[in-house]
This record gives sequence, structure tokens and C-alpha cells, in this order.
Amino acid sequence: MKKLFLATALFLSVLSSQAQTKSVPNQAEVESDEDKSLAKDYFSQIMGVAMSATSNVKLFQFVYDWIGTPYHLGGDNKSGVDCSGFAYQLYTKVFNTAIGNNSRNIFSMVNPVGKEELKEGDLVFFKIHSRAITHVGVYIGNGKFAHASSSKGVMISYLADPYWTRYYYKGGRLLADVPQNN
Repeated sequence: MKKLFLATALFLSVLSSQAQTKSVPNQAEVESDEDKSLAKDYFSQIMGVAMSATSNVKLFQFVYDWIGTPYHLGGDNKSGVDCSGFAYQLYTKVFNTAIGNNSRNIFSMVNPVGKEELKEGDLVFFKIHSRAITHVGVYIGNGKFAHASSSKGVMISYLADPYWTRYYYKGGRLLADVPQNN
């Protein structure tokens, strides 16, 4: 219900802003830039992440669309997804890139980066009650990451939360030679 309300509010604000737009020769370009700006403002507010001019709206739209998807071990769709299934779907749909199907395979495809170097779309890895990597999420900025939690499904969490700080292993950026989907 909350998502429907927010989506309706965004839609109405886009319509009202388009109705107020003056007629100019490149109106299609102006509306496109204006729509992107509105989308960035919208996602900044609902996800609590300050979006810059270079922010990937497609990434935030994907995360928003999946929020609340229930957890299902081995799942990779909106009826149920696990952490690596979520990361796999996100990278396929947002970055047109195929990544591994479990957190350890995915880690083998990245260059490790420090927490302070994380950028939107980087992967974050955790070792929860294990010596091996057991969880993966996607960094979205401002110390936040999106992931499929086994208790709450797809959600956004803070890396600084004591739980995640305790189990954080490393961040990673995909290697340059990872194949793109065609």
C-alpha cells in the first residue's frame, strides 16, 4: 500500500511538472532531464541516499521494485530470492552483466575495495558465523546496501549497523573482464 501511494505521488508530481513546463524547442530533452531529476529526488527521499548527477536511477528503481520480496534459499525471482539471487538479478537487469550464483563465486569475480572506497553498484561481502563468505549485498551509497535478508527479505541496511559491522568481510568491484550479456 505504501509503495502504491509513493508511486502515485511520484506520477502526479511528474504530470504536474510537465503541465507547467513551457514550450521550448527541445522540450523532449527537457522533460527527460526533468523526469530523471524527479526520479532521483524521489529515490533520495524514500531510500535515504543522496543521489548525485551521476547516480544510476536504474539501480535505485530495481532495488525499490524488489524491496519486500520474501527470502527463499536458492530463489532468484520476485516470489522468493536469496542474497546471491538478488545480486545476480540486479547485475543482469541493471548492468547487463552476468555474475556468479553464490556469494563465494561472486567474490572471485571482484577486485577487493576498502569500505571508504565503495561506490554505487559495488558488492559487499559478509562472513556470518563462518570462515567462508556467506552473504552478499549491493552498495547503494551513504553507507547503505541492498540485500536479501533471510529474516526480512529484500531490504536496505546500514553497513555501520553493529550486526553488519561485526560480519563485514570486504567490498568488491567487478573485474573489467567480466562478460557483458548481449
